[in-house]
Amino acid sequence: MQILICNDDGVHFPGIVALAKVMSTLGEVYIFAPDIERSAASNALTLGLPLRAKEVPFEVNGVKAFAISGTPADCAKLGIEFFAPKKPDLIVSGINKGPNMCCDIMYSGTVAAAYEGAYADILSLAVSLNSYSTDSDYSVAANWALRCVKKLIEIKADKTYVYNLNVPNLSDSEIKGLKITKMGFVEYRGGFEKRIDTFGKPYYWVNGKPFVIDKNPDCDNNAVSDGYVSLTPLTRDYTAYKIIDKLKDINI
Repeated sequence: MQILICNDDGVHFPGIVALAKVMSTLGEVYIFAPDIERSAASNALTLGLPLRAKEVPFEVNGVKAFAISGTPADCAKLGIEFFAPKKPDLIVSGINKGPNMCCDIMYSGTVAAAYEGAYADILSLAVSLNSYSTDSDYSVAANWALRCVKKLIEIKADKTYVYNLNVPNLSDSEIKGLKITKMGFVEYRGGFEKRIDTFGKPYYWVNGKPFVIDKNPDCDNNAVSDGYVSLTPLTRDYTAYKIIDKLKDINI
């Protein structure tokens, strides 16, 4: 297999190293990742500046790694182009520092890189660990990602979806199993902290705290809180089909 790995935390982040180690057991791995952290970049593309791609030494033998001066979506698109005229067989994005669940999915650079794979009809998995520490053990999440990839290949999973995997920050023996989940809902309260700079002028820092709205145990955030690995299929088609007919009655 030809495997493309991306992330939004940077080319040498521990999560991407752990992921590359396990995915290299499936085939030939290529890393296309940002040269610096690009968290919360969502699906942004770099349009006004050239992209630089520099091959860099990587911690896993046999893995080619490129540091890209762009967003996670840039990395995935450039990585896909690298394989042209063929396409990679698999794209895995992560392992992200911190979960990508509920509305955070929409802001996530990790998920956005996986979406580029789905747009190109490539089997694509986004992987996140429910921890914000760089010292966490990412090997557990990496092994769950490997198991999920193998199962998705086995069942010939639809390549037009993104498979969003979130893993609790627990030992493998503590994890209760896998749940197929839906996107949960949280509300961020106290979204910005106002501060004053050295010149006496105000500036603002994002500082919201999530408040769980949907208590359904089959939501991604609740499943992870309960000690399960969450796998959520995400559609690349954002159309709200349920209200199309109602909107057709609007006369303007």
